[in-house]
Amino acid sequence: MIGWIDISTPLRAGMTVWPGDEPPQIALAQSFASGDPYNLTRLAMSAHTGTHLDAPRHFLPGGTGIDAMPPEAMIGPARVVRVEGGAVRAADVPDDLVPGARILFRTRNSERELFAGTFFEDYVFLAREAAEKLARAGALLAGIDALSVSGFHEDPAETHRVLLGAGVWILEGLCLRGVEPGEYELLCLPLRIEGADGAPARALIRPLRRPGAS
Repeated sequence: MIGWIDISTPLRAGMTVWPGDEPPQIALAQSFASGDPYNLTRLAMSAHTGTHLDAPRHFLPGGTGIDAMPPEAMIGPARVVRVEGGAVRAADVPDDLVPGARILFRTRNSERELFAGTFFEDYVFLAREAAEKLARAGALLAGIDALSVSGFHEDPAETHRVLLGAGVWILEGLCLRGVEPGEYELLCLPLRIEGADGAPARALIRPLRRPGAS
């Protein structure tokens, strides 16, 4: 049995967040050290902290919330695609995608410490032309190793609306360092927060075949 690879980032206080968001606050409200009968952790953070899913409501007025996400969007075969350039372009999107495809883009972002406290404005993002190709192909999921599919100096609504408007769920903040391109099984479920525009998620993948197998 090939083991699972965790491609999500641990939530921790002080981690990098989108500029303007508050860093997560994680503290013990009750603790053994304080003489309490149990430990109790209290969290305060944006729904778009760390590895997370974007729901249509994030950028589409009247869009559905994260609690309406179909489980099949995040469970099943997924393809990891390596991108070398400064943005994911249409040419980087495979031509043989079938409806319901799940695509995870590994870029040079994965070679950086994206959540160590420094926000990099020059991260690799998903260009509109790539989003349009994914939408035309009927993809179900697009994931990337950045805090946003949109570029920091781009219109944030543009790429999001193309994808979310076509029914493509968005998975952001992946950690794909050391993950080779290829076919994997994906298991990823966000917190089911009623009506929310997004939610943190735990994302796992494992190869559908052993490396080197034909």
